[in-house]
Formats: sequence, structure tokens, C-alpha cells
Amino acid sequence: MSYFDSASLAFLPSSGAGKDGKAYSIKPTDGTGDFTFSRGSNLAATRVGADGLIEKGRENLLTYSNDFNSTWGLANVSVTSGQIGYDGLNDAWLLEKSSNDGRVYQNKSQSGVQTFSVYAKKATSDYIRIFIDGISANVYFNLIDGSLYSANNTAATSYSVDIGNGWWRIVVIVEGSGVRYRIYPAEAGSTSATSGSIYIQDSQLEIGLAATDYIESGATTGKAGLLEDEPRFDYSGGVTCPSLLLEPSRTQLIPQTEYLSGLSLGNSPTLTQNYAVSPEGVQNAVRVQDTDGSNFKTIQTQFSITSGSTYTISIYVKKATSPITTYGGFYFDFDGGTRKTSNLIFDEYNGTLVNASGNAITSVIHPVIDEGDYWRFSATATDTGSNTILRATLRAGASTNGTSLASVIKDYTAYGFQCEQGSYPTSYIPNHSGGTITRGADSCTGAGDVNTFNSTEGVLYAEVSLNLLTPNMYIQISDGTYSNRVAIINNNSSSVWRVFYRVNGVSQIDASETGLNTFETNKIAISWKLNEFKFYVNGVKITQINSGSVNPANTFNTLEFKDIVGNNLFGNMEQVLVFNTALSDADLATLTTI
Repeated sequence: MSYFDSASLAFLPSSGAGKDGKAYSIKPTDGTGDFTFSRGSNLAATRVGADGLIEKGRENLLTYSNDFNSTWGLANVSVTSGQIGYDGLNDAWLLEKSSNDGRVYQNKSQSGVQTFSVYAKKATSDYIRIFIDGISANVYFNLIDGSLYSANNTAATSYSVDIGNGWWRIVVIVEGSGVRYRIYPAEAGSTSATSGSIYIQDSQLEIGLAATDYIESGATTGKAGLLEDEPRFDYSGGVTCPSLLLEPSRTQLIPQTEYLSGLSLGNSPTLTQNYAVSPEGVQNAVRVQDTDGSNFKTIQTQFSITSGSTYTISIYVKKATSPITTYGGFYFDFDGGTRKTSNLIFDEYNGTLVNASGNAITSVIHPVIDEGDYWRFSATATDTGSNTILRATLRAGASTNGTSLASVIKDYTAYGFQCEQGSYPTSYIPNHSGGTITRGADSCTGAGDVNTFNSTEGVLYAEVSLNLLTPNMYIQISDGTYSNRVAIINNNSSSVWRVFYRVNGVSQIDASETGLNTFETNKIAISWKLNEFKFYVNGVKITQINSGSVNPANTFNTLEFKDIVGNNLFGNMEQVLVFNTALSDADLATLTTI
């Protein structure tokens, strides 16, 4: 059968259709079948894109990023637009001093790890100076060859990228609280000359350790990538067809998830920031080394917890190209009551995580995720000692023999350190703030109307896996109440799918199937019409009931993913189809081959 021709609603994440605030159904085509989508007001969410890379939300925090005559302050300098830029268009600016210390600047308060960049070319001055007030980062670049002339120690990393035709992208990465961002025509280590000029274009200030593709801004900041309320069509694990990723709210407790130098360092591990290309495809992974093996080198942060609570640590580690005998690792250290610890080591060649030692912590190792050139290792531990503090710690190096650990010389590449309260790892939450950051829960509701659904006869079909078990998670069509509806439900069990059809609160069918792995994709269908109700799982009929009433016409008016108390369903939605006629057994089985 043609599912598209016969369906009244078809939602397929493989179409990748959505925007900020909407997840589009491909049918109906008039928009009435689209879901309202929301998550939160920040850019803390990520997804894995079709290219296999982690995609973040990005924001150019500067305004009028290529209009240096608006918002920007001018001191002893003039700006002239209409210059030929690095892109061959007349959109660059001539920045020309009229006295010493001539500069253009924008006032902006921004804290945490941040990257400032601008495209620049020599005019009469051979150098450019970048100065960031508040942090006092002071950097000079030679615009003839792009070399770094000098940078003080408040500039974490500074580099240039050759764009061609004399143009360079100048990049300065800092950590702290900036209040003003300045650009100067300069001499070697000085801005004392009373004349001189450079060309500039396309400035950008962004959170994080890398200069990403330029985002134009105007009166408001510019945004790109994954937006605040944009549905996440996710390709994790190298799949060719995405699912709609629906996750609960989680708080990232690691204050610097990529700039590990900003955490507490024990026994001086050697860290090289921006050492290698990370799982997001930019050079912001960190090299972690124990260079002498004399004692355990650690990278740590700690925070207050509620005793008896559960936390999950995760980290991306670059795959080794040959077998290894030494390891990196992480450990949970619960303290403040009866101290409990759990050490885990990771094998970046075989992609295995070993619970090497622990004392009475309930510790769970999660399946390792293969993300291109990286593994993502994760484990969960529950405090059993009435503790009030958790120290989440990376080890630079360790060897293991059964349950014993020893310090060793070690070298590995890492990215995306994460600790969150919960019993399993969620998608990566980047944090560069020095505090915590919270990703809001994904909410996907409100598709369709009375013209979309037939309450007297039809089929609800879903291909879905769960990533969290909360009481009574539903995929349902209803009149907005719990009395009149058709639903696919999981009752807080990792092995049970259930369906029912209700009229005025009375179930006409209420059937379930056990022995399933709900964390893997299952194909669930319920078909209804007067005196005929069917339940299918993965193409196999589970139950048929040949009696029962149906709701009056035009009762159903909405399709939503949620739980019984109005929260959200959390899983990976791969497909949802609604039909306005009951289907035959042959057609219900055929649905599994779509």
C-alpha cells in the first residue's frame, strides 16, 4: 500500500523538516499537521548532523558585526566603507588612524571562554592589535605573513587563518569577563604612531574555543546552527535516517566542558587546548598528558549534591590507532558523609569502559557510542553514603590489573566532559560559562485538528525508541482530555508497550506486549473501528477484539507526545502515521517495511 497516499498525517524526521518552534509533518501539506515545538531560551542543546558531526547553536554576540559606523565607538580613527573585501565584494572597511592609539571598539559584557575574530588586511600599517578590556588580553599580529607578534598570558590562544589576497582571519580566544573589544591599526608591538591604516571586515564574538563560520548581525545578535526551539533531527551512531530527539531537561555541571585548563588540576597534568579536531569538526579538542607517571594527574570539579542521588559522567575520547596498555579514565568521588568512590578507565582502542574499582557505589557502564573518530564513554553512579559533595574527575593516565590502579605515562585526546544528574547520559551540553547551564526539555505537541483525524475509524502507527522511562508516556490522539483518546503507551517499563482506545473514560481495547526492548526502535500500531480493534508490534498481531464502541465523529482534534501529568515523552521518534480508515491485517504488517 502507499502509506503517503492513504495517511491523513505523516511525520517522518528523515525529511528533516522543521524550524524554530515547529516540527513539520509532510502530510497534510497545509500546515495543520505540524507540531508546536519548544525547548528553552538558550543554545545549550546539540545534535549529531547528517555529516556525523555534533552541531551546536551558534551566536555572534556583537551587533552590526560588519558595520563599523554603527554601535561601534571610534577613537582617533575614521572608517570608510565600500572597500574590496576578502569575498571580492565591496563590503570591507578602511580603518585609518588620525592620532596615536586610533581604534574602533564595541562595548559588550561577556564572560566565560570566548572567541573574538575579525578579517583584516594590511593597508599602510603592517600590524593589527586586538585588545579586550576587562580581561586585558593584548595581541599583535603581522598582516604581511599572518604571524603572531606577541600575546600576553590572558589570551589563551591566538592564531590567524590565511584567507588569500592578503587577507587574514585574526582569532583571539580568552577566558574571563570582557567589557570592550578593540581593533587597532598597529606597528610592531605598538600603537604610538599617529597615522596608519588597515582593512577590516566581518567581526565576530562567540562562546567557545573556536572561530566558526561568520554570522552576520545587525541591530540584534546573529544566530545560526541549532536554534533555541528548533527540533533536533539526530543522526547519532552513523545512521542514514534521523530520528526526532526528545530529551528531558538536564543541567551540565562541568563549568568548562572543553577548556579543561579552566578546571581544578591535580599534580599538574599537561593540557594542550585546541590540539585536534573534535567531534564537531573544528579544532577544539584537548590533549591530555601524564608526562612522568609519578602520581595521578587529575582534572576535577566539584559541586553540592543531595545524598543518595544519581549522576552520569561522559567524555568523548579520540580512538587509538593501535592497541594500548595504559589508559585514561574518570571517577566519581562522593564526599561529605561516608566517602564513596568509583574509578572507571577507558580503552580508546577497543572502545571499552571498565569499572576498575569502587567502594559500595552503585555504578553502571553505558554502551559506548561510536561517533566517527571518537568514542563516547559514559557511566552512572549512585551515592550510597549520605554525601553532600560530588567531585567529577578525569584521570590523565592509569594502568589497571583487576581492581588495582597505578599512575602511568599517558597521552590522549578528549572533548566534551559532561556530568549531569540522572541515570543515563543525554546529548552533549556545551558549557563555557564557569558555572552550570541547563538544556530545557523538548516538547512536541499539538499537531492536527478535527479535519485531520477520524475518531470513528483509523490507525495510529509509530516507530519509536525511548531514552527515559517515566510513568505513562504517551503517543496519543485525543480531544484534549484523557477520557476520549487512542494511545500508544509505555508504563514505566523497559520491556512493555501498551495500547488503548477510550470512549468517555472506558477502554474498548487495553492490550500490552512484554519482552520488548523499548530502548530499541519498535513499530507499534493500533487500529480501531466499531467492533474491531487490533494491536500490532513489529508486524505481528498481538491482540484483536471484535466488540466495542467508538467516539462520535469529530471528537479527536490533536496529536501529542507526552506523559500523564502533562510533561513530555522522551525518546527517538522515527516515524508517526495516522490513517482515517482501519487497515487490513496485510496492510498493518506491511507498515513495518516503510
